[in-house]
Amino acid sequence: MELIVLAVIICVPALWLYSLYTGVIRNKNSVREALSGIDVQLKKRHDLVPNILTIAKKFMTHEKEIFTRVTELRTQAMNAPSGSKAKFAAEGLLDNMMSQLLVSVENYPELKSDATMTQAMQTYNEVEEHIAAARRFYNSALTQLRNSVMIFPGSLFAGLATEEMQYSYFEATEADRAAVDASKYL
Repeated sequence: MELIVLAVIICVPALWLYSLYTGVIRNKNSVREALSGIDVQLKKRHDLVPNILTIAKKFMTHEKEIFTRVTELRTQAMNAPSGSKAKFAAEGLLDNMMSQLLVSVENYPELKSDATMTQAMQTYNEVEEHIAAARRFYNSALTQLRNSVMIFPGSLFAGLATEEMQYSYFEATEADRAAVDASKYL
């Protein structure tokens, strides 16, 4: 009987610590998976941007500055380290510049009615929706990881997630938070 009590006294805390350990590892892997999901969606965006620019250039001769800036921002976003504030900032700027490009498209009826451009814009909008969903999943996974290693007793295993704890949340840029000026689009 004493042997059974001793085994329970040893096994229960050991199993509890093991479950905490595996929880931190699961949360860490979830953050990495979420970040990978964002990278997949951003790759789709980065692959789509040159196609949109190529189609639009055929019609829009006066918008050279937008094309140049979009190309620069795409390169900058692709080269920024994954999970960094620089990556998130570059992606935000690219998103804003692409929005400006798509608004400019509205000024070119022949481009707006072009089936290839219409399809490219629809695909771009779908990719943006997927990026937003991936960002929400990533932020949620990062919050869950941070909670699991910041709250005792999970904090005993905080060293397992040191790299992931340095990752930044995706946040709306100041431009995204600003009120929309409808007069720009009329």
